[in-house]
Amino acid sequence: MPVLVDTCGWIEWLTDGELADCFAPYLSTPADLVVPTVIQFEIYKWVKRERDEVTALEVIALTEQCQVVPLDTSTALLAADLSLAHHLSFADALIYATAQQHQATLATADDHFAALPRVTFYRKSGNL
Repeated sequence: MPVLVDTCGWIEWLTDGELADCFAPYLSTPADLVVPTVIQFEIYKWVKRERDEVTALEVIALTEQCQVVPLDTSTALLAADLSLAHHLSFADALIYATAQQHQATLATADDHFAALPRVTFYRKSGNL
């Protein structure tokens, strides 16, 4: 079954964060991962800001081993509908729409996805 790991999951894994072990099984099988280009944007930006450009490009190379999904019209329109229905931000709506269109489970630690269908939610100990 395909999985889409949200940006927060990638960051947890890259930084060996509190939830790294939750996301590691997904990220160890890149063939099963769906990666929208918006996640590539967010990961590249975060890693370049927090580390450096070379490391950011290395992480993007990891995402290229997955099924990278560019934004298209049908995803954009579904994202707009999901944004209105669930009060999601632009990027979050694109991520969730991509997961839905690819029948993928969204794995995340972001609270705003917690109650949505086809989401595996991991709660950080500080988020009650």
